[in-house]
Amino acid sequence: MAWAEMLQAGVRMGLAPDVFWRLSLREWRMLMAVAEAVEPPGRAAFEQMARQWPDADAALPAGEIE
Repeated sequence: MAWAEMLQAGVRMGLAPDVFWRLSLREWRMLMAVAEAVEPPGRAAFEQMARQWPDADAALPAGEIE
């Protein structure tokens, strides 16, 4: 994996730069294995989260998803 891909993966995981740079190779490999094993939420889960935590500036009425 190239550095750019590693940095992008770290950002997607929410790692702060100082945390990313302190990771050992073993820790990085463990994080990547976990990240690959976790599936992203499906549409139904996404819609439920959108209802639970709506954007404060949403243009749509509460509960409606475009």
